[in-house]
Amino acid sequence: MKLNEPVKSIFSACLVYASIAIGYTTEVQAQAAKVIKIKTDQSIAKVQPNMWGVFFEDINFGADGGIYAELIKNRSFEFTKPMMGWSIQREKPQEGEVLVVNRKEVNTANPRYLQVKKQTDDFELINEGFKGIGVKKGLRYDFSLMYRQSTPGVKLVLMLKDGNNKIIGQRTLTPDQTGSDWKKQSASFIATETDPKAKFSILFQGKGDIDLDMISLFPGDTWKNRPQGLRADMVQLLADMKPGFIRFPGGCIVEGTDLANRYQWKKTIGPIENRQLIINRWNTEFPHRAAPDYFQSFGLGFFEYFQLAEDIGSDALPILNCGMACQFNSAEVASLDELDPYVQDALDLIEFANGDITTKWGKMRADLGHPKPFNLKMMGVGNENWGPQYLERLAIFTKAIKAKYPDFKLINSSGTDPEGDRFNLLNTTLRKNNADFIDEHYYRSADWFLKNAGRYDHYPRNGSKVFVGEYAVHADGKIEGSNRNNWQSALASASLMTGLERNADVVQMASYAPLFANIDAWQWAPDMIWVNNLKSYGTPDYYVQKQFSTNKGTDVVSITLDDKNIIGQDGLYASAVTDRVKKELIIKITNNSGQPQQIDFDLEGKMKLKSKATNEEIANSNLNQVNSFENPEAVSPKKSTINLKGKKLNIALKPYSFNVIKIPFNS
Repeated sequence: MKLNEPVKSIFSACLVYASIAIGYTTEVQAQAAKVIKIKTDQSIAKVQPNMWGVFFEDINFGADGGIYAELIKNRSFEFTKPMMGWSIQREKPQEGEVLVVNRKEVNTANPRYLQVKKQTDDFELINEGFKGIGVKKGLRYDFSLMYRQSTPGVKLVLMLKDGNNKIIGQRTLTPDQTGSDWKKQSASFIATETDPKAKFSILFQGKGDIDLDMISLFPGDTWKNRPQGLRADMVQLLADMKPGFIRFPGGCIVEGTDLANRYQWKKTIGPIENRQLIINRWNTEFPHRAAPDYFQSFGLGFFEYFQLAEDIGSDALPILNCGMACQFNSAEVASLDELDPYVQDALDLIEFANGDITTKWGKMRADLGHPKPFNLKMMGVGNENWGPQYLERLAIFTKAIKAKYPDFKLINSSGTDPEGDRFNLLNTTLRKNNADFIDEHYYRSADWFLKNAGRYDHYPRNGSKVFVGEYAVHADGKIEGSNRNNWQSALASASLMTGLERNADVVQMASYAPLFANIDAWQWAPDMIWVNNLKSYGTPDYYVQKQFSTNKGTDVVSITLDDKNIIGQDGLYASAVTDRVKKELIIKITNNSGQPQQIDFDLEGKMKLKSKATNEEIANSNLNQVNSFENPEAVSPKKSTINLKGKKLNIALKPYSFNVIKIPFNS
């Protein structure tokens, strides 16, 4: 048959594509399978139940404007510019009708309030929220405020408005109590539309004088429906990871730019109106990402952190200031003879978490609604501090804490980098001092992660343990924002993590950092979870972390290629554990090459393996692939079934893939 030219072209193209497909299949089939041996009976290390955790820092609007569900920005007028986030809309401005009053000498924790003397036309007080207010149709919104008035007369119309000023939620509130004392009043209403960028307005009607403070609005769907609580979708992403611990509240905010700006846990508990707001140090840290409206209201305080950890079954891991501010900023230190208040804060925190209700701080915990101890087991002393000045202060903390709580574990800083003179001084000295944990941090390239998968293979097996408290692959600096959380970064992290897992007798805890970022208000990237005013999604890094955390096992077993640890041979990285509770052998293996690889697993030992296994595979041929609000699971696990042949398991690893293979066994 004679083909005309268009048909001939199509036919030729088909032949080309067919030959490519046949060649690909032939290549996979012809490739010699690599034999990986796993000694299923031989436990070489125990995996700690809390090995894989999460690290929370109030960066990228992670707390206010993030997981803390308050929708009103600058609710008590305490920002440096008291009316930041607020505006007044009225036809005929009246001097002195609205004033910000400062009562610092009377109330240092909450000095400012709004004084309204309304005698003229109606006007609106409008709050823009945190890059807008996310509103969901059909959801209840809970408003509250504190007020004071001598005589009734002013009526407040509460309104949610969309971008076109259409009212999408409304309720009228009439403060009715009088007197010199502050009163609290609440009201709720239902939103009629969904809008990610709404605003909140209070329309003042009538005549009279009224003082307002702590103007607040929360969605009705907070985590566990707690009043003034946390964003449920963000907490759920954490709960789904089943993290072994939550490290909080940072990070650099623990240190502060100077000691006055440091995190002080005692100022973050108790009634919300008594928690003293401070500027967030990430407000001005990066001039190219300046955030003048970034403050810490401490609505998410230490009690809430402990409560969150308990809610999702994690250990609490607080980090406290050691009497040193950030050494990259002011490098301010408390003198050694004035360190007692800092040490006492640490001792009091342990009592707050664990003390009997007859103790001062144990009673405080009970008064806050939690008489049962939180069972705090550990804390960090300092964050990324270094030098002899750190070692001097750490020694004082350690002596005092261990004297009262000898079994309490302390995490010590190894500085900001995983190598160099600073690291060497701290690592050597801390090991000589038998530190419980040495906290290592690394933000490095994908190549560094791949080259360091064997980092801990030759660490001392006894003595101080390692806590990898902050780590993340940082992609090319030209890549910005959420695009930095691409598949290449996550795959390199997974590869390094096989080395952490293989050395679980050395590295007993690890956490990726940072945790959250607001897509409209971030300072630092990459981050594990990205959010906007209505939605949140896990990045490829999130799914890698989740795979390790939910498949941690109980015992590390030997896995080798040519009798060597698998730390990059032909782009392969691997670790293996058994879970004696779930009765599973769990293999984690990454293929960092652009070619498929045939693997024959030789499963040695007396373990009675079942005939079917599952593979939860994350793979993508595009290393720049990211997840997004539009496609939140573009890079995420896909589950399939594999058949075993006795003690043999054959699998074809896709290019650029991370695989978690689970093989059930009988006891």
